Amino acid sequence: QVQLVESGGGLVQAGGSLRLSCAASGRTRSIYAMAWFRQAPGKEREFVATIRWSGGSTYYADSVRGRFTISRDNAKNTVYLQMNSLKAEDTAVYYCATDLDSSGAYYSEYVYDYWGRGTQVTLSS
Repeated sequence: QVQLVESGGGLVQAGGSLRLSCAASGRTRSIYAMAWFRQAPGKEREFVATIRWSGGSTYYADSVRGRFTISRDNAKNTVYLQMNSLKAEDTAVYYCATDLDSSGAYYSEYVYDYWGRGTQVTLSS
């Protein structure tokens, strides 16, 4: 198993920045990729970004490309999401997830094997 713990959420003004962190423990040697998803009130959970653990290739949702940056620290088994130029529509619970076996499309939540409990990001006007 892999345990994931997110941190870094909070209340931020529109146009501001936040950095989320997700620390992994357990079977970390089995990690193929890690990703961030988010779920806004009344909406389905959606893909935000993912990073391959080996090689570091990254992929982003169109809605965040150019504003968000996903990165990793393999030595710390931690993935980060730097969020800049935040907008009201970025308000959501952000979840970290890990894919152990490269089993499908990176943007599909069904590919990911383990999930964190989430961290709330709220934009204030």
